[in-house]
Amino acid sequence: MSIVDDAAPQRAHTFHIPVMGTGFTIDTPIKVARYGITSVISLVDDVLIEQMRRYHSELAGLSYKPITTADEDFRARRITAYLNLLGYLVERQVEVLQAAPFEPGSEITRYFELLPEMPLRLAYERMLATEDPAERARLQEQLRPRAVPGSIDVNMLTKLVGERYRNGEKQPAEMSDAASALRGFAQCDLNSAIVFSAGLNPPLYTYVSEFPDFLPDAQGHQKKRVILKVSDFRSAEVQGRFLAMRGVWTSEYRVESGLNCGGHAFPSRGLLLGPILEEFRSKLQPMTEHLHALLNTALINRGHAPVAEPPPVRLTVQGGIGTAEEDRLMLDYYEVDGTGWGTPFLLVPEATNVDPHHRQLLAESTDEDVYLSDASPLGIPFWNLRMSASENARRARIAGGQPGSPCIKGFAACNTEFTTAPICAASANFQRRKLQTLADNGIPAGEMQALRTAVTNRSCICHDLAGGATLALGIDGQATPAVCCGPGIVNFHRIASLEEMVGHIYGRLSLLSNSYRPHMFIRELMLYVDYLRRDVEKMAANLNNGHMKSYTEFRDNLLAGIEYYQQLAEQAMFKRRERFLTELRALREKVEQLQQIPALGQVVIS
Repeated sequence: MSIVDDAAPQRAHTFHIPVMGTGFTIDTPIKVARYGITSVISLVDDVLIEQMRRYHSELAGLSYKPITTADEDFRARRITAYLNLLGYLVERQVEVLQAAPFEPGSEITRYFELLPEMPLRLAYERMLATEDPAERARLQEQLRPRAVPGSIDVNMLTKLVGERYRNGEKQPAEMSDAASALRGFAQCDLNSAIVFSAGLNPPLYTYVSEFPDFLPDAQGHQKKRVILKVSDFRSAEVQGRFLAMRGVWTSEYRVESGLNCGGHAFPSRGLLLGPILEEFRSKLQPMTEHLHALLNTALINRGHAPVAEPPPVRLTVQGGIGTAEEDRLMLDYYEVDGTGWGTPFLLVPEATNVDPHHRQLLAESTDEDVYLSDASPLGIPFWNLRMSASENARRARIAGGQPGSPCIKGFAACNTEFTTAPICAASANFQRRKLQTLADNGIPAGEMQALRTAVTNRSCICHDLAGGATLALGIDGQATPAVCCGPGIVNFHRIASLEEMVGHIYGRLSLLSNSYRPHMFIRELMLYVDYLRRDVEKMAANLNNGHMKSYTEFRDNLLAGIEYYQQLAEQAMFKRRERFLTELRALREKVEQLQQIPALGQVVIS
């Protein structure tokens, strides 16, 4: 008799490591996948991807043949080659792990010791408790094939289309950065998922359906799966429907806090994470049934067999989760299938690429050091480490009268204000022209400084985000890394091992350093109240009916969310319920004290 249930395979872990920047998780699968941990890598930077393919090929003693920009379809080919390399290296690691002896310190022992309380972990513990040598050996042989790796998933920021030009001529849509990256993933050997973040991209989503690996068979199986990172239920519904109508099933909806996250932030109009998850909990099943019907119609129209039952759908959540209690709240109360833990892993050298200097800066960071910036050339709020080498270099260029970054890679080039071919708003080329235009318009000195700051706040987030990997691995000793940690990093103040961080997630120990840390729901609400205050201040000088309506919607959503959390605190388990409720009341007062007086054209902020 087997000691594990063959009919009910489970993921090894209830958490995944989300994508972080372009370099922080670029080779995380090589570090953690063999222990059953799923992670996500960025497909933005094919230059970095090619550098990493060379680095890991040489490290593993494998032959390496460069794929250069002179090669046809080089971006897609680089991505395919790197993902195939990752898959091969992880497969080789797993073979070694599964053959290792069950003894202290071995790879297979580490695999099972990292697991949460689940049937596979219990089976391992029963093996350890078995005294008969022959029976123990038999049970060990049953466990070995169960030590399966985590998935090697990839991420695409759908707003980064990256149109390509050659000799001044715009290239076909399928040669854009986004389409090339998708093609690179679609053509690789991995059985894994692509995470689409930042919203619906109709041409890109339509292109997905051209690759057979994304289409489900009659049993609903897909070699390549789609995960949608969303900030609310409506976004999930719209995007899931668009894909289903083209024969593509969404295998997972990954809900992320609009503000309490790392990297780019996509704030909602005051919709809070708890109410959003509540809506998913009540509406996901009906939506799944509706999308199943749309999927089958599309498949039949394309000459494919329909899928008898809706393929599996997972619901996961990430953004600001920082304690085992919060993790369990997501899994037990909201019934999500998994959670994402990103920023804390920047303090785990075994999991992410951060050079020692910046890892120490992260460990020592405070609320003043981590801020929601205007650094992104895409015009999207961006979490930033204030004293990173990238930010220091940006300020030094401004002080020297040479604002703007050298645009080495151009992956964020999307501005056509001065050129036909897009350029990057963080580049010296753009900022020089923009600042000259402002100067030529005779803008008053008082207004000019604010406008100059808005221009020069933009910073390189493609080449510099790769610096976390290239500097740490010795690929580029001159790199000036940017760091896009989330605000939750301020609660963790020391470098941790993989065992320690996984233990923290599962409640076996605590890595929190601060004596006070607000609950993740409170922290997100605090961020939204602060965001609304800044938004109101910006509107004060130029109020109109549109601003008033937007403000009112935002405020009302926050108040509705606060009411929801007050009711939740009476139902769910909160270790510090009274503190939670006290903080809610204080935040309600702050929201109510934000008063607009349109007739006076001003905003009163108490």
